[in-house]
Amino acid sequence: MALYEKFGKRVFDIVATTGALVAFAPVSAVIAIAIRAESPGGVLYTQTRIGRNGNPFKIYKFRTMLPLEQSFRPDGSPLDNAERVTRVGSVLRRLSIDEVPQLINVVKGDMSLVGPRPTLPYQVTRYTDEQRRRLGVRPGLTGLAQVSGRNSLTWTEKIEYDVKYVDNITFLGDLKIVVRTLNTVLRKEDTAFSRHDDLSVHERDYRDDIT
Repeated sequence: MALYEKFGKRVFDIVATTGALVAFAPVSAVIAIAIRAESPGGVLYTQTRIGRNGNPFKIYKFRTMLPLEQSFRPDGSPLDNAERVTRVGSVLRRLSIDEVPQLINVVKGDMSLVGPRPTLPYQVTRYTDEQRRRLGVRPGLTGLAQVSGRNSLTWTEKIEYDVKYVDNITFLGDLKIVVRTLNTVLRKEDTAFSRHDDLSVHERDYRDDIT
């Protein structure tokens, strides 16, 4: 294992993420107030994902949908999924910042800035032995697959990029992926902070309900 992968990558994560959390703190405070002002419920929600070596952890996100108890019409019928997205949540998704709380996961050591996106438990059961190699590193806030045409790739192709990344971890490579990700977000293109990565339609629609 290279020196950067063994020691430097974690240092890079801590330094960069701590700076980002401090810089983003005022915006996060405003977002938290806006979420609570618009609808009852927590500011953050969690979802179980699979991390390094197949260990589960809770991923953090800003809440963008109404809580389940608020998701019914006066006649008792459930709201459509699109109706459950709050106005604040819609803005957060459009600006690609509902994933920002995952910086906390990076500081905690659950995730890295760069790596394969954290997968859902059921997806791991589909992996071949080769595909399971993507679990050999911490999952990332962004990754090689996310800057290589995420929505144009099949599920299998994404994993192939992930395995390729696992085999070629370098500081320069991580830095390039971060820069490409920021460029994508700033240009408001399909974001690399992919909240929809590999989720089924049902899971995308109800992702704010999963705790």
